[in-house]
Amino acid sequence: MAAVAAPDIQIGLSSNAATEIKKFLASEEDLPETAGLRVRVVPGGCSGFQYSLNIEEESKQGDFLVEKEGVRLFVDMFSAQYLNGVTVDHTSNMMGSGFTFENPNATGGCGCGTSFSA
Repeated sequence: MAAVAAPDIQIGLSSNAATEIKKFLASEEDLPETAGLRVRVVPGGCSGFQYSLNIEEESKQGDFLVEKEGVRLFVDMFSAQYLNGVTVDHTSNMMGSGFTFENPNATGGCGCGTSFSA
């Protein structure tokens, strides 16, 4: 019997987001070549889930490793079910700048745009 391959995750990263992430990584001292950005979904926010971004030195066992625009993204198994098909962007306007998430899986959201329901 053949082994079943782990499911794949499709996550997008805009060139604006990649540029900002690369700046962030370059500003951190002594990061190894294995470093990347952890993209996760955590319980919280006013709609049930919120996004979390963290620089990490390496992926963890069981992570999906996605390379986009020259950036390594680490996604854990729990978050993958909510992040499949998501595009991470970085925008800047009069209200400020920050990362945004276009999530086709979200069934609802909040006015502040930082949490979602699925």
